[in-house]
Amino acid sequence: MTDPISDMLIRIKNAYTVSHQQVLVPFSKLKMELLKILKDEGYIFDYEKKEYNKKLFIKIRLKYIKDQAAISGLRKISKPGRRIYVGKIFPLKRFGGISIISTAKGLKTDMEAKKEKIGGELLCEIW
Repeated sequence: MTDPISDMLIRIKNAYTVSHQQVLVPFSKLKMELLKILKDEGYIFDYEKKEYNKKLFIKIRLKYIKDQAAISGLRKISKPGRRIYVGKIFPLKRFGGISIISTAKGLKTDMEAKKEKIGGELLCEIW
């Protein structure tokens, strides 16, 4: 697998499409940090680290609002073959969603990065 973040986002999107209550993804610290942002912003209900057959996974509990998925769309921006970087002041494309940026200070939402005047790699947009 060349892009584990993209894999996780697609697993979440597919689980929402078929109305699953939870989804399992392979564990990584970066994914845990991204899921913390998604939980804080209200896009998922909860997540926890689990071990199955001596392998670590993250169990993500999905959030629904009146039988509608909390995430209506997502898009991976920066890819292994084409990295996208943004400066400390960049135009925000807000569709009622968030952009997630990998900065030197960890993962940040677009609003946090703009407030702290830092830039980094633009990972994805979620709305």
